[in-house]
Amino acid sequence: MFPLTVENKHVAQLLLSTGTCPRCIFRFCGVDFHAPYKLPYKELLSELQKFLEAGEDELVSEVPNPPPKKIRLQEPEDQIDGMDSLSQNGEGKLSVTEDGSSSSKNSNLNVCNVCLGILQDFCEKEFIIKVCQKVEASGFEFTNLVLSVSFPPQLSVREHAAWLLVKQEMGKQSLSLGRNDIVQLKEAYKWITHPLFSEELGVPIDGKSLFEVSVVFAHPETVEDCHFLRAICPDCFKPAKNKQSVFTRMAVMKALNKIKEEDFHKQFPCPPNSPKAVCSVLEIECAHGAVFVAGRYNKYSRNLPQTPWIIDGERKLESSVEELISDHLLKVFKAESFNFSSSGREDVDVRTLGNGRPFAIELVNPHRVHFTSQEIKELQQKINNSSNKIQVRDLQLVTREAIGHMKEGEEEKTKTYSALIWTNKAIQRKDIEFLDDMKDLKIDQKTPLRVLHRRPLAVRTRIIHSMETRYVDEHHFRLYLKTQAGTYIKEFVHGDFGRTKPNIGSLMDVTADILELDVESVDVDWPPALDD
Repeated sequence: MFPLTVENKHVAQLLLSTGTCPRCIFRFCGVDFHAPYKLPYKELLSELQKFLEAGEDELVSEVPNPPPKKIRLQEPEDQIDGMDSLSQNGEGKLSVTEDGSSSSKNSNLNVCNVCLGILQDFCEKEFIIKVCQKVEASGFEFTNLVLSVSFPPQLSVREHAAWLLVKQEMGKQSLSLGRNDIVQLKEAYKWITHPLFSEELGVPIDGKSLFEVSVVFAHPETVEDCHFLRAICPDCFKPAKNKQSVFTRMAVMKALNKIKEEDFHKQFPCPPNSPKAVCSVLEIECAHGAVFVAGRYNKYSRNLPQTPWIIDGERKLESSVEELISDHLLKVFKAESFNFSSSGREDVDVRTLGNGRPFAIELVNPHRVHFTSQEIKELQQKINNSSNKIQVRDLQLVTREAIGHMKEGEEEKTKTYSALIWTNKAIQRKDIEFLDDMKDLKIDQKTPLRVLHRRPLAVRTRIIHSMETRYVDEHHFRLYLKTQAGTYIKEFVHGDFGRTKPNIGSLMDVTADILELDVESVDVDWPPALDD
C-alpha cells in the first residue's frame, strides 16, 4: 500500500517539482515504517506519479490509515504539475561504475536535490552487490557485520533548505513541521540496505559486530554548498590536524543550529538547486576489531630482552620475547599489527621460570579470527618448537576486559625470585641465617639509576615478605625472596649507591652484588590454566 495520503499530497507535489526523490519525499512526509523505502526506485517513482495524478476520492478510499508523524494537511491544495520540471531541474544523471563509484551518464534518473543520489541508485541491488564483492575480496573472516556510512556534510544543508521550504508551505495551513519529524537520511538508508547486505553476504547485520564495513560518500560541491556557513559562523569551522576539511558534519550541524532562518534564506536557495553531479563513493573499507590472545611465557635465556632493545635508533639484540611470540600470531591471525603487554617485565639477563609470566597480545585488524581449541594448541606448539629461548603455556583467546586481571597483578600480587649473591667479605653460614627470620621488611626505593630515563623520580615503599638463604661458599650464597610486585630486586641487593634502604649490603655490613636473578613465580591467577 502506498504510504502517502491526501494530506501529504501538497508537500509531495511541491518537493517532487523541485527535484526531490520519492524516498526523500517519504522522509519529509514522516513515513517512519520501512517497507515503502525498500521498493525498487523506478517502481517508487511510478507509484508516486500515479498518486499525484489520482483523484481525491480514490486516494481517500485507498489509504484509510492516518498520516504518520506530525504532518497534518487539512485540505489538499491544487495539484502542482511537477513532472516536467524534473527534467528541467535535474542536471546530474546517476550510475554506478565497476569500482563502486559513481559517474554521470545517460539515465532516466535525475539526481535528488536533497540526498544527492544516496537514496537512489546507491540503495539498489546493483550497488549493494558491488560493495559485497569488495567485502568478499577483502579476505576477512566474519559471521556478522556492522555497516557504517559517511555522507557528504552538505546533505545537512540541503535537507535544512528543503525543511524550511516545507515548513513555510505548511505554515500557510497553520501547521508545523519540526526537524525531528523528518526521518533521518542515515536511518532510511539502513532500512533499505541492511536486508540487501545481509541477503547478499549471508550473515546478519549486528550493531555489536567487530567486523565493520565502512562506505564513505563524497561530493564535489561540498565547499560550494557550505562555504556561506563558514562566513556567517566562523567559530564553528576550526581547522583540525586529523581532518582534511573544516566542513565536517558536526561543524555544519553546529552552524545550522546557530544561523537565523532569514540569514539562511539569503545565502542558500530554498528549495535547494539541483546538483551538477551525483555523489561518489570515496572508499569502501573493511576492518575487524582487535582480538586478544593471552598466555604465560617462560624465558630461559640471559641474553634476551622482553621487547625489542633499541638504543639511539640502533638495535642491540636480534630478537625479543615479544617478537618470538607475536611473529607467529601475526601470521596465523593475518593481523596488521600487534600490541604486547605483560604482568611486569624482567631484565634482559633475568630468566623467568616456574609457571611463567602472564602476557596478552592485541592483534589489530585480524583477517582470521575463528580458531578451535586444537588449532590454538597447535599454534602454541609451533611457537615452542621455534626457539629454545622461550616457552609458552595456556595460550588462549580472551576478551579486552579480561586483560584487566593481568594489570591488577602488576601492583597487587606477589612475586618470587631466586638470586645468586656475591659478597666482598668472606662469610660463613651463620652470617646469612638471620635473613631467614626477617618477615615483611619495609624498604624505600628511590627510582633506580638504570631506569631513571624512562621512569619518574620517586621514592616507593615496597615489602620483602620473606627471605630464605642457601650457603654456597665464603663469597656466594643463594637468596630466595617473596616480594611485593614492583620491587627492584637488584637494587635491594646492592643498594644502588644508597638509593634503596635497607639493602642486603647494609643488613650484612658488606658490599654485595647480584650475579644471577631468576623470576620463580608471578602470583597472578590469570589467564586460566589449561589442560595440556
